[in-house]
Amino acid sequence: MSTSVFPGASEARRIIAVRALRGFADGLVSVLLAGYLLRLGFSTVQVGVLVAGTLLGSAALTIAVGVTAHRFDRRRLLLLACVLMLCTGLGFVLATSFWPLLVIAVVGTLNPSSGDVSVFLPTEQAALADATALAQRTQLFARYNVAGNVAAALGALASALPALVAGGLGLPLVDAERAGFAVYAAVAVVSALVYRGLASTSEAASAHGEVAPSRARPLRHSRANVLRLAALFSLDSFGGGFVVQAMLVLWLHQRFALSVEAAGMIFFVAGLASALAQLASPALAGRFGLVETMVGTHLPANVLLIVAGVAPNASVAVAALLGRAALSQMDVPPRQAYVMAIVPPAERAAAASLTNVPRSLAAAIPPLFTGVMLSHSTFGWPLVCAGGVKLLYDVLLLVQERGRSVEL
Repeated sequence: MSTSVFPGASEARRIIAVRALRGFADGLVSVLLAGYLLRLGFSTVQVGVLVAGTLLGSAALTIAVGVTAHRFDRRRLLLLACVLMLCTGLGFVLATSFWPLLVIAVVGTLNPSSGDVSVFLPTEQAALADATALAQRTQLFARYNVAGNVAAALGALASALPALVAGGLGLPLVDAERAGFAVYAAVAVVSALVYRGLASTSEAASAHGEVAPSRARPLRHSRANVLRLAALFSLDSFGGGFVVQAMLVLWLHQRFALSVEAAGMIFFVAGLASALAQLASPALAGRFGLVETMVGTHLPANVLLIVAGVAPNASVAVAALLGRAALSQMDVPPRQAYVMAIVPPAERAAAASLTNVPRSLAAAIPPLFTGVMLSHSTFGWPLVCAGGVKLLYDVLLLVQERGRSVEL
């Protein structure tokens, strides 16, 4: 499908472009983060606390934006999010002590995973849902996610550059890694320039024959559906919190002595696999249904996660992680399309927020446990825990939502 065949194509292209920019920045810093913090002198437990702080902060901001987005101009919200991203990057460049970094982690936009868990998400998803019809929406969300995942894979690959630069110029590695956070800040500036070309919310609403921002109560009509889905997604995200990318890098290093450069290459390949696999999601959703596609691809991915956790050597663990990567994100486009389909347009931003917030809120606590686990053992207990919890989510999702599946 060409982006030129639906209303709002120009808006969608800008949103997808920024998603790619942000994906590169997230992929870069998520691989660098754990090693950088260890080189600053922090313990594995402190690294877990900082990672948890980034997730908790993202959750609070995403909720705040999601439940109030219908009252404010969409372009202004996204520009303010870019300013916050800029401040976060600069904060990690300048601060080296634990408590200042914890404050920045909580109030900022830093993402310890290659996926998109950010204040940008509810506004962007609502805008994309407004840009096209239901039948095309899964495909549009697939392009949105693929752009972010491919860029995140390139960012993970670029995480090897600081070590090369440090070795070539004789710089301390920690200083070279700090430059990665400067890149993160620079991406925020470029993203803001792209978003300046978006139409205001009132202009977009007029173009689509819709109502401009109002002060109506969010989720007035779809509260029960959204809260039900939020509870389910919370369980999935709680499991995922044990294996956010920053902590997986740490586990691979401790368990198999893999370097940051090697981890970057692994997550580059994993990111590409995740991205390309999502291109098949629209066809599967059209053939089997949204919920069935979500569960049918997600469940085997979680089995492979457990396999990686109990793997006897690096080769088996990496192979399982790559297999998991090829399947684990195929549920994302149908999940996003499903949420947008069961709520009215005016409530989409709030629904996107309250169903995506679990990806950071419920995932914020497990990194603390992961840090403690890795301080006592290098066995893959975090991966086993993650896989078990996420398998339970798959079963519950199929049981509770299968009858409500949206026909495409």
